[in-house]
Amino acid sequence: MSHVLDDLVDLLSLEAIEENLFRGRSQDLGFRQLYGGQVLGQSLSAATQTVEEARHVHSLHGYFLRPGDASMPVVYSVDRVRDGGSFSTRRVTAIQKG
Repeated sequence: MSHVLDDLVDLLSLEAIEENLFRGRSQDLGFRQLYGGQVLGQSLSAATQTVEEARHVHSLHGYFLRPGDASMPVVYSVDRVRDGGSFSTRRVTAIQKG
């Protein structure tokens, strides 16, 4: 595996703090803020850890309400909105400084 791919896999591997709560490290890419793609990828990683392995992503929507700080980790809180027969719905909130 290439060094870049190793870094990406490591970045998307989140620490489980407790049920529905995960911590991801931030990657400083030289911007003043956190890269939004990192937040989306880590949010998706957190959500997938709360569904059965057979469930696959159907849709992803993201809202960036505030800039993130690349020098701090991000905590992801997963709300298990619904588990139906065919689909599961998750709401993930990325948290820093609060």
